[in-house]
Amino acid sequence: MKLLTKEIKDNLKPLRTFDNTAPENIPIIAKFFDPQGSWVWYVTEGEKQPDGDWRFFGFVDGYYGELGYFMLSELAIYVGRLGLGIERDLHFKGHMLAEVM
Repeated sequence: MKLLTKEIKDNLKPLRTFDNTAPENIPIIAKFFDPQGSWVWYVTEGEKQPDGDWRFFGFVDGYYGELGYFMLSELAIYVGRLGLGIERDLHFKGHMLAEVM
């Protein structure tokens, strides 16, 4: 599965766009998840890096929930114990950050 589509790229705001913005006013652009576990990454901002990778900012719901940065390359190389990788939720649209925090 392609994790980063043209549509997602076109809708991403640059990093730090939503500094000092209430979570109720921050849209989630993409949701990635581990189909074998409970980890979920909600993308709110992102920028292409000089090396071609993408750096995202958003909410990561793993061992505990936290806002932070994560890289597309880190999501793309992960392979779980059943041989499955990270996937993109194809039906996740129209949600705000406050809904998942």
